[in-house]
Amino acid sequence: MNAKMKKRMIAVSGVIVIVLILVLAFVGGNTAATTLSVAEAAENPQAGQKVQVSGNVVQDSFATTDNVLTFKIYDPEGDPATHLEVRYDGAASSTFGNDVTAICTGKINEAGVLECSNLVTKCPSKYENADNALQVSQLLGYGNEVIGKVVKVTGTVAEGTLAAAGQGDRFVLAESGDKSVVLPVTFDGALSDEVTDGATVVLTGAMTDDGKFAATDVALEG
Repeated sequence: MNAKMKKRMIAVSGVIVIVLILVLAFVGGNTAATTLSVAEAAENPQAGQKVQVSGNVVQDSFATTDNVLTFKIYDPEGDPATHLEVRYDGAASSTFGNDVTAICTGKINEAGVLECSNLVTKCPSKYENADNALQVSQLLGYGNEVIGKVVKVTGTVAEGTLAAAGQGDRFVLAESGDKSVVLPVTFDGALSDEVTDGATVVLTGAMTDDGKFAATDVALEG
């Protein structure tokens, strides 16, 4: 075999090796995740393997530090005392909150924490009649008289104000007929994905001393 042919074969072999490496990397990176329950993931973490675990967010278990969201999930159909800790380095959807169903895909590290690379949240929609609810301007007109008193108020979600639980005000409620009349709302519960910019909602809760509405329930008008 002459030198020219030998160099050509080495070059071809090198290309084949590179292609094989890329194919294996692609296949490995797209391996389907193993579906586990919260209990299975907590008891047999299968460290390093790609898994998908679904559960509900444990009440007030979430915190955001340096743009990293940590929280715990439990199985609503299993043992509520069995929790799995999740770490998500990404922006949580505005639907995220207490007891929302979180579908977490990622790998469990040696400490038993699910390092989530993909987070999907789901919450069923709730509807409520707005007949007995106050308009934003009516509520604000009562001033300090309504602080701490449970009331219902209706309005629309101001554009661009929706945020995930734990990130400050959840959204701003605007008067349906006058968008300049607004009320900041705090709420740590789950929101359905139908609660979007401009959606008409009915809130139950109370005014606080700082001029915000602390909602205990958020429903779509229906």
